[in-house]
Amino acid sequence: MLRFAARSLTKSFTRSYAKDLQFGAEGRKAMLAGVNLLADAVSVTMGPKGRNVIIEQAFGGPKITKDGVTVAKSIELEDKYQNLGAKLVQDVADKANEQAGDGTTAATVLESLLN
Repeated sequence: MLRFAARSLTKSFTRSYAKDLQFGAEGRKAMLAGVNLLADAVSVTMGPKGRNVIIEQAFGGPKITKDGVTVAKSIELEDKYQNLGAKLVQDVADKANEQAGDGTTAATVLESLLN
């Protein structure tokens, strides 16, 4: 009984962080900027005449690739709303990879054109 009372006296601490919200045109504009930045970076790798992209890595030398998914996954934007838009496009590319096994660059470019 004493043990039960001691447990009820201790508080369970949960952390709650403040959320930054944006509504309307400003939020949509910021997310679309992130979508377009990611699509521009990925679209240069598309097709047989696609170009190589050099990705800076925290450890080791830079990575040179022509793979759109690798480029998309390496992008992390400073603005959190732009980054949110970029993450949505990355999810589209992942879904295309799961469903078809390829076409992730095309899915990324097409998704950016839908907006």
